[in-house]
Amino acid sequence: MSAGAGRGTVRVVNFLRVTEQQGPEAVERLVRAYHESSKALQGTPGLLRNELLRSLHEPERFAVLSEWEGRDAFTAWEQGARHKGQTAPVREFADSRPARMPFVVYDVVDAYSE
Repeated sequence: MSAGAGRGTVRVVNFLRVTEQQGPEAVERLVRAYHESSKALQGTPGLLRNELLRSLHEPERFAVLSEWEGRDAFTAWEQGARHKGQTAPVREFADSRPARMPFVVYDVVDAYSE
């Protein structure tokens, strides 16, 4: 990688988790919710790509990593009217608790890019 590669872009990580209380189909529902959100986000100005990631060490934990052209593009979308509707499908899986380890290694489950 060359110095300065990706300068100006912003990456946003949304942490997700499936629980036993969500039932045995929770992983499949999360993946479907990711696809639904990603399709709704297609064409969003400034969004370059996003990936659904699954933790190798804690397989109940997932993350969506999105890459934006810059902070202004992300902020405009986040404060815009469409934001909440576009991300609603994955909201039930939101996880604000930290992982048990100081780092996380993820497998890429799926991805979208412009």
